[in-house]
Amino acid sequence: MKKALIGLALLAAASSASAATYVGGSIGTGLTVHLQNDLDAASAVRYGLNLDAVSLFRGGSLAVGGDVAYLNDIIGQDLGGLSPYYGLGLGAYVSLGSNNEISVYPNGILGLKFQVSDPLSVFVEGSAGPRVSIGGGQTGIGFGFGARIGLNYQLP
Repeated sequence: MKKALIGLALLAAASSASAATYVGGSIGTGLTVHLQNDLDAASAVRYGLNLDAVSLFRGGSLAVGGDVAYLNDIIGQDLGGLSPYYGLGLGAYVSLGSNNEISVYPNGILGLKFQVSDPLSVFVEGSAGPRVSIGGGQTGIGFGFGARIGLNYQLP
């Protein structure tokens, strides 16, 4: 029994040691800070806090929200140091100002990342999907899109 428990403890330590955690941020259609946890060597989950100031220029609203995204490397594809990835995300936003509304944004993600040094990488990505909004006595379904360029720093 002790050997089994020790074996499970070593297995858990080995699996958690291979999983990395990153902090970072991006700028594009909004300003984002995020935390990203590797699930394995090819996939990760990212949690972000977003400030969408683009809405200020379109209609005088500021959107604050968050998103979660599952990201997966496209295995076997290395484009001169650029590593392509894809993912699925879900964002939720509250818009305050001239347009008070709540929106939900399920989306598909395509991106490229480049490892600058051991703890630092940069990425560029785009997302697109339906955007469902409720507010101002109306409900609307439209097409949402986003683009960002950002940094990831691997925590020790």
